Amino acid sequence: MPGRFFLTDPMAAVADALNVEVGVVGNEPARRNIAPGQEIVVFDGALSRMRWGIVPVGRVNARGRPVMEQIINARSETVFDKSAFEGVGRAVIPVNGWYEWTGEKRRKTAWRIAPKGGGFLYFAAITDVWTAPGGMNVPQVAAVTCAPNGDVAPIHHRMGVLLERDDLTVWMGDDLDAAKALMLPSPEGRLEISEAGDVDWDGV
Repeated sequence: MPGRFFLTDPMAAVADALNVEVGVVGNEPARRNIAPGQEIVVFDGALSRMRWGIVPVGRVNARGRPVMEQIINARSETVFDKSAFEGVGRAVIPVNGWYEWTGEKRRKTAWRIAPKGGGFLYFAAITDVWTAPGGMNVPQVAAVTCAPNGDVAPIHHRMGVLLERDDLTVWMGDDLDAAKALMLPSPEGRLEISEAGDVDWDGV
């Protein structure tokens, strides 16, 4: 499942691929290392920025206990059944790819995962708005994950739900059953996986 994203293409290219205006994200810089807790570019009919990580304050789990932790990835198998996600919206995270790690602590290998031939990946996501202390509203987003396909399975036991360009409106539409039907591993053979190399993990 995505632990870090990268989005290095210009925002004009993102907007062109989605057939929308660049809007408020027009000055977004190239980012090789997008970490949880940071703002990311999200598409929900228009391009905007949301914090990666949902804090479902005030919600409870099946035992009636408060759900307080930040959730960056939500499991497709339960995302629309858990009370912690009640009332969430649906959106898409457009990126050029993501990173995963294998190996033991201190000796981990970082892997870069991107579409073959370049272009964008569209991660299915859920959205919410957190009311922070002081009353500030914080738009937030979490990626939806599923079982891995054959490309990703050797390096991780989960992957993000990757949507086809033509399925974005279905995912964000009113038909929840149609959206649920999209929450499957992507077809094999479309991803290029290579060692990440010299990414600055402390920067962007």
